[in-house]
Amino acid sequence: MMKKFVLLATLLSTVLTYGETLQEIQEKAQKEGEVLSVGMPDNWANWKDTWSQIKEKYNIKHSDTDMSSAQEIAKFKNEGKNATADIGDIGAGFANIAVKQGVTQPYKTSYWEEVPEWAKDKNGHWMLAYTGTIAFIVDKDKIPEKDIPRSWEALKNSKFKVSPGDVGTAAQASSAVLAAAYALGGDENNIEPAIKYFANLAKEGRVSAAAPNIQNLEKGEVEVGLIWDFNGLSYRDSIDKDRFEVLIPSDGSLISGYTTIINKWAKNPNAAKLTREYIFSDDGQINLAKGNARPIRKIELPEDIKKRMIPDEQYKNARAIENHEAWDKTSKNLGRVWQEEVLVNRK
Repeated sequence: MMKKFVLLATLLSTVLTYGETLQEIQEKAQKEGEVLSVGMPDNWANWKDTWSQIKEKYNIKHSDTDMSSAQEIAKFKNEGKNATADIGDIGAGFANIAVKQGVTQPYKTSYWEEVPEWAKDKNGHWMLAYTGTIAFIVDKDKIPEKDIPRSWEALKNSKFKVSPGDVGTAAQASSAVLAAAYALGGDENNIEPAIKYFANLAKEGRVSAAAPNIQNLEKGEVEVGLIWDFNGLSYRDSIDKDRFEVLIPSDGSLISGYTTIINKWAKNPNAAKLTREYIFSDDGQINLAKGNARPIRKIELPEDIKKRMIPDEQYKNARAIENHEAWDKTSKNLGRVWQEEVLVNRK
């Protein structure tokens, strides 16, 4: 217990990059008394536990408006000084876009050195708190066990419909396209193999308009959904563990993640900083793991959480984005390309 107290005291007195101690940020945050988030709902990556603990520990109230990564950035930009949100959670593919749009403010947490270089902005505008890997979620009520596609190739050669979601707007859906590109020999500069792949599926009437969300899965409207592994596992456990299988395609996938962005014009900037700080703490990272997300920090997880995860060997052909600049450029045009080359063929 004494060790824990000394560690906490050290952290609180640490002078962070911006000339403030964590203690000073905490005191200012408690005076602000609330934090307003976007894209951080209770049922995504178990944000629920983090919000309740922040309320209990610091007496800071919280409310969220759920929206996609692109919508969050647009909201920050459109509202400007009339901000109604302090912090958001966006896909890594949108992180540099947010910085270039000039809507973020930097904050490096006291756990900065424990975050890999590929997973953070050098100035602290963003840092991934958790990773996700694009997975297939398969409804076994619709697809017999023996016919479950376990690779992009097997999915192509099957008769099943695929639900990618809102490509070009939602980070999860756009990342699924890049994951397919990796498996098919493409990369951040060249997603054409994936576009051709989905265009052919669309011509066969196999690109579903049903988003791979919990409501559609429960109603049986999704045969094969393209989804972050943590979302897939959470949806599986919420609906019926035996009805769904969540797997990483064996011929390749994308490992990416999500980062908080702090609004440049936040009305509660210290509460937003303290929120980011808490998310990177051991408790915050375990909360994310409880929501089936993989924490960015290497911490020891409880055994019951480890058992729910997808086996490590399924991740062997998943890879991280190597050229963020190229992906930023590609993803900006992805919505238009998807509309013109894939959806135009949908039956």
